[in-house]
Amino acid sequence: MTQTPALLAPERARQLAAEYGLKPDEYDRVLAILGRAPSLCELGIFSVMWSEHCSYKSSRVWLKELPTKAPWVIQGPGENAGVIDIGDGLAAVFKMESHNHPSFIEPYQGAATGVGGILRDVFTMGARPIANLNALRFGMPDAPRMKQVIDGVVRGIGGYGNCVGVPTVGGEVNFHPRYNGNPLVNAMTVGIARADRIFTAAASGVGNPVVYVGSKTGRDGIHGATMASTEFTADSEEKRPTVQIGDPFTEKLLIEACLELMATDAIVAIQDMGAAGLTSSSVEMAGKGGMGIELELDRVPQRETGMTAYEMMLSESQERMLMILKPGREHVAEAIFTKWELDFAVIGHLTDTGRIVLKHKGRLEADIELAPLESEAPLYRRPTAETPRQAVLDAAAIADPVGPEAALLTLVGSLDLCSRRWIWDQYDSMVGGQTARRPGAADAAIVRIEESRRALAMTTDCTPRYCLADPEEGGKQAVAEAWRNITATGGLPLAITDNMNFGNPEKPEIMGQFAAAVRGMAAACIALDFPVVSGNVSLYNETEGRGILPTPAIGGVGVLDDVAQAVGLGLKPGLDLVLVGETRGWLGQSLWLREIAGREDGAPPPVDLTAERRNGDAVRGWIRQGLVAASHDLSDGGLLVAAAEMAMAGGAGAVLDAGPAGIPAHGWWFGEDQGRYLLAVRDGDAMLAAAKAAGVPAIRIGRSGGEALVLPGGQSISVAKLAEAHERTLPALMAEAGGA
Repeated sequence: MTQTPALLAPERARQLAAEYGLKPDEYDRVLAILGRAPSLCELGIFSVMWSEHCSYKSSRVWLKELPTKAPWVIQGPGENAGVIDIGDGLAAVFKMESHNHPSFIEPYQGAATGVGGILRDVFTMGARPIANLNALRFGMPDAPRMKQVIDGVVRGIGGYGNCVGVPTVGGEVNFHPRYNGNPLVNAMTVGIARADRIFTAAASGVGNPVVYVGSKTGRDGIHGATMASTEFTADSEEKRPTVQIGDPFTEKLLIEACLELMATDAIVAIQDMGAAGLTSSSVEMAGKGGMGIELELDRVPQRETGMTAYEMMLSESQERMLMILKPGREHVAEAIFTKWELDFAVIGHLTDTGRIVLKHKGRLEADIELAPLESEAPLYRRPTAETPRQAVLDAAAIADPVGPEAALLTLVGSLDLCSRRWIWDQYDSMVGGQTARRPGAADAAIVRIEESRRALAMTTDCTPRYCLADPEEGGKQAVAEAWRNITATGGLPLAITDNMNFGNPEKPEIMGQFAAAVRGMAAACIALDFPVVSGNVSLYNETEGRGILPTPAIGGVGVLDDVAQAVGLGLKPGLDLVLVGETRGWLGQSLWLREIAGREDGAPPPVDLTAERRNGDAVRGWIRQGLVAASHDLSDGGLLVAAAEMAMAGGAGAVLDAGPAGIPAHGWWFGEDQGRYLLAVRDGDAMLAAAKAAGVPAIRIGRSGGEALVLPGGQSISVAKLAEAHERTLPALMAEAGGA
């Protein structure tokens, strides 16, 4: 056995380090840690572990500001997924992650493997996945390749989730030209586990076997983490080899095999082979446990011939896991994985050296001290520049060019508000039989907990145009809207996962957006008792130097003690409509301003967190008392759009009253003031009395019935006409879309 790896020549090493994304000073740090030049395999390990995608070197200093603890938090950030106590001895396990760059390069596989990866993060913790969600941002459909990207991403999400047997129950979609060259694909999974049987990645036990399970390793996905840490250029199509290939049928087998093994006492630690593959899983497991690890790469199951140590360590082939087993339990694990027709191999063992040692074909390929891979990883407090504040717009000074009827028809058919049925019909939202509210039926998805009356409410939310105008207020609003959407179903919001999608952090204005968004998120999480338990950061979302809208996507999870108490948004006849929350007619950054007035300016609506908490707690209490027949939070498009969405969901119209004096009609109908809900109740007088007692602003605005929305002055818009405008947009746009 050769005792020193084959070292790279100095000039060649520096050239490769630059190609792999290491800055000159970062490479100098590598040399100092090693005390010599690296081998190719060692250089690959440093480059992926110190990539932005894996090390969070630009974001760690800011993420520390987020609140992560609460009495119900079992596991916060730092593991594969977050874990919260939901009562009855059960825990919800969830996380959201990005697959943005791969999904632009190869839309179907990029999106599919994003779903596969987030599923593994959840069942790695010992949870059975019960729901998938997604948060998607696309460019304009007429931009180059964009229809194919939209088509491929949606088919990829549906194809993987449907085949693996986990329902896709919710999500969100935005369209904006700033995503033309860099769409966002954020995937979220929620699972259920026993609260006393949570598995982590921290390895322990000198001599304990290191076991590889799942699919064989190929050359797909090599340097995927590095690719995800750079901007796109015109040659991004050439990066297809860095995109992984997914197999949902193997993933289903892997879920069942892992959960079966988890029911035994065999597992010490377990980790998904996600970004950076075998490198990140082995380094992180040993590092978290303060151990060393030694691997014999000849034993790694391979589907291609002649693979090098470098290729095996950096491959991001899918459906693979790394485990540390108790000694003598190998036969138990092997029997289970053989039964499920999955690869099983003991590829190494733990040591007390604190080093990662890799051997292949009788040669030493890498010998690195583990601690500096984390402790000396680059950490930057990059320069920040504050986003200039925009003026508060006066609705009275903005002319209404079309009137409420024409504006409503335009808005419900616009890209950001049109029906998503073309998307969600490609997803199986009912597989598993526990989905209580399908997509479009409520503000949050509702999934029952098996053998229980209890359920989870879950949502994804963000308003990127608010974040561009005021990142701090936008970050605050993203958290508040997730909290509000769960509350609107009757659920108690418990915790969030986040997916921080931003441009190039080396630009002060982008880093300023990030820092401000975190400040806003932290303030909202604290005020709403809604801690962050997991998350993901995706930076360098730029193409040819132009970045995306700042998009801190929020995934929220809450609990309902009785699924029968959950309410949807569908309107039925004979109900009073009560608007909860204060309305000022805020049109800055509103969809009405963009779609009707042709402007994208003004300060976004402020979020009063005290009012948000007060209003939401009251609404949730009324829902749980059975006083509310339907509920919808007010967000994009404002009051009239919310009323139209409730009418279309339930098939009933309503007669609506004029707004208070002093608010222009277009501000009343389309302003996007925050902290508001539209409730359909049987007794409006009783609801107004309850609101007054709770100190909550509320006003009766109409009554449901008929087949149209009737506005003050007699203008009438049939629900059927609204639905036709709402439903036609995406199918018409995507009719000519080709394959991914």
